[in-house]
Amino acid sequence: MELPSTLIFTTITLIVSAVIFSLTRPNSRLNLPPGPPGWPIVGNLFQVAGSGKPFFQYVRDLLPKYGPIITLKMGTRTMIILSQADLVHEALIEKGQVFATRPAENPTRVVFSCNKFTVNAALYGPVWRSLRRNMVQNALSSSKLRTFREVRVTAMDKLVDRLKAEAETAENGGAVCVLKNARFAVFCILLSMCFGVEMDEKTIEEIDEMMKMVLITLDPRLDDYLPLLRPFFSKKRKLAMEVRERQIAMLVPFIERRRAAINSPGSDPTAAEFSYLDTLFDLTVDGRKDPPTNPEIVTLCSEFLNGGTDTTATAVEWAIARFIETPAIQSRIYDEIKSVVGERKVDEKDIEKMPYLNAVVKELLRKHPPTYFSLTHSVTEPVKLGGYDIPTGTNVEIFIPGIGEDPKIWTDPERFDPDRFLTGGESADITGVSGLKMIPFGVGRRICPGLGMATVHVSLMIGRMVQEFEWRSWPENSKVDFSEKVEFTVVMKNTLRAMIIPRV
Repeated sequence: MELPSTLIFTTITLIVSAVIFSLTRPNSRLNLPPGPPGWPIVGNLFQVAGSGKPFFQYVRDLLPKYGPIITLKMGTRTMIILSQADLVHEALIEKGQVFATRPAENPTRVVFSCNKFTVNAALYGPVWRSLRRNMVQNALSSSKLRTFREVRVTAMDKLVDRLKAEAETAENGGAVCVLKNARFAVFCILLSMCFGVEMDEKTIEEIDEMMKMVLITLDPRLDDYLPLLRPFFSKKRKLAMEVRERQIAMLVPFIERRRAAINSPGSDPTAAEFSYLDTLFDLTVDGRKDPPTNPEIVTLCSEFLNGGTDTTATAVEWAIARFIETPAIQSRIYDEIKSVVGERKVDEKDIEKMPYLNAVVKELLRKHPPTYFSLTHSVTEPVKLGGYDIPTGTNVEIFIPGIGEDPKIWTDPERFDPDRFLTGGESADITGVSGLKMIPFGVGRRICPGLGMATVHVSLMIGRMVQEFEWRSWPENSKVDFSEKVEFTVVMKNTLRAMIIPRV
């Protein structure tokens, strides 16, 4: 007798649920932070997935009821979310060493990270220290960043030319897509910094599309939270492995091209004097005898590219949206540029002489941090936080807007007001060293190593874009929609198109 398919499904579900429950029963003696009651076995997983809301909005809605530290049970994972400055300070500064590691990853992510062989994914320990030290000292230090000044100048000129060309096409009617153009410009910069070889526009776009595919492939899946369901996701895993093979196949030729250029100086006339890739070929990693393999180098280069592209482009899109909403801000930046720079092109050396532009960038990062959750932390040992138990292996998430929008810290936090950092008398150190009021790049031991580079890129792009063009709403007299959505970063729900008027 053939059993109905619904009965088979129900039976399998009960068996799987029973096994999961036996593996994930919470320890009743733990004093976890409060949170919404979950369902048996799956915890809050289906409540989150079925809410119809982005995860950041689901969390935002929980804060008034449960407070600044919340527990969510997500299948086999326990997730604890922090949204208050003093709790984040306790975790990442006072107890920073305990909270400095990363949680276990699903098998797909492990493949793409070469078993957590990246600055962001590595467990807290000697491998992480080696990789981070190399990236910071040999690629992202102030002196190294200065060596790429001409790369940035060229990219800014190309950005201006692309914007003009797009606006002049008949079908666009003077309008341009802000995010797409900003993203291409910063990706060009990072490709040059990373590989040190010249690429044509078609190649750049192909690599960009491949990197986007990698990020899409790494989006969380149901089996990440319920591992026993992984047999049902075999096609997804197969697709992920194909993407990984394409990633390696696309990037290894550029790695070998750069290796050849180093071994035979002068053989490649387009080769730059220095690149991040140069530091990886013979990189000594604590606890390892051999230098990184090609797949590991692909992973490290991909981390470098992904970490600085969407975050910067997203910030620029939000900036232009704010300028359109409040033209007075745009006018003040332009007047400041004229007074400091005159008729020549604004340069990154000019940025430090522009207090209003710097205030705009800081307010931009407070109100529109590129991501609403910093990369997930985990603890190396059981620890107390805010009086609650944090067990080993817990996913600790930092909800960044909870700090940047806290009315106990900020005056009128919902308002976009760069003057708060000038005449308003408010201040904030985005590194968190002198006080924790906004953390767009994280804080503590795992703070984003590209912080300095990101602020240079955002400031320079905004400066050149405002110097070259007046930005207006499109269609004319329309209101900017500040609704959000999550892609790789938190972007505008409706991609911003804007009218540009070249400056006379």
